[in-house]
Amino acid sequence: MLYVALKHLHLTTVAITIVLFLFRATLMLWWSKGLRWRWVRIVPHVNDTLLLLSGIGLMLQIQQYPFVQHWLTAKLLALLAYILLGTVAIKRGRSRRIRIQALIAALLSLGYLIAVARTHSPTLGLF
Repeated sequence: MLYVALKHLHLTTVAITIVLFLFRATLMLWWSKGLRWRWVRIVPHVNDTLLLLSGIGLMLQIQQYPFVQHWLTAKLLALLAYILLGTVAIKRGRSRRIRIQALIAALLSLGYLIAVARTHSPTLGLF
């Protein structure tokens, strides 16, 4: 029962994170003043905290851990890449070109992260 609740919470917060990231990226590209809205600065962090906590809960529930299971290590590294690239894309990039490149790279790392989560394989089952 706990596993199912954690999984649903995790998947819901993943979807919300993706939507909020795309919304913030859209604001960055076409109306950067919108990035200063209070809710745009707070809600993603609250959601991402729930996402992280549900992920840790799932990890403990299924008793699989990064640096032991390769797929979780790959997922963790892809998450770190997504976070770093996302901060460059949304606020730290010095030019529009750098922000767009970081946005594309962040979305690619997010796609890889999701693929690893679905296949439980760092090579996505290709090897």
